[in-house]
Amino acid sequence: MIRTKLFLLAFSAAMLVACGTKVPITEQAPVMDRAPEPVAPPPPPPADVTLRDIKPIEAPPLAAIKPGIVYFDFDSYVVKQEYQGLLEAQAKFLTVNRNARISLGGHTDDQGGREYNLALGQKRADAVKRALAILGVTETQMEAVSFGKEKPASTATDEDARAKNRRVELAAP
Repeated sequence: MIRTKLFLLAFSAAMLVACGTKVPITEQAPVMDRAPEPVAPPPPPPADVTLRDIKPIEAPPLAAIKPGIVYFDFDSYVVKQEYQGLLEAQAKFLTVNRNARISLGGHTDDQGGREYNLALGQKRADAVKRALAILGVTETQMEAVSFGKEKPASTATDEDARAKNRRVELAAP
């Protein structure tokens, strides 16, 4: 107990001494050799324009967002360039409609263990989420979840069916 108090006292004293040292200032602050240029006020609106003449910006209807699917290669969570148009369309809608939300469901094929596939499905959903965030969609508008191999699009075991299961589904929550 006494050792702890002595340690704290010594530590506090050392901190006060360290804070009391003065470092000489060797550089001077830059000096402006002239006054800044004055900024002109914006021109007034034309006298013949009224508030009734100004049209509000129309947002696309909520039905404009369509479910989409981003497919992935085997054991990959890299979003392919071919889905850029789909993601841009979704992002455009979501940035205009800030109250709209989207669910990103990550899926895998039937190969691999349950835990591994849940993790891979989450990585896929998170990759799509990052791509949408780069395009301006807010984090609060997106929910990325993994279903792993639990909800296959196809139950067949050939390569075409498995390729359909490696996906992220974009849908309204």
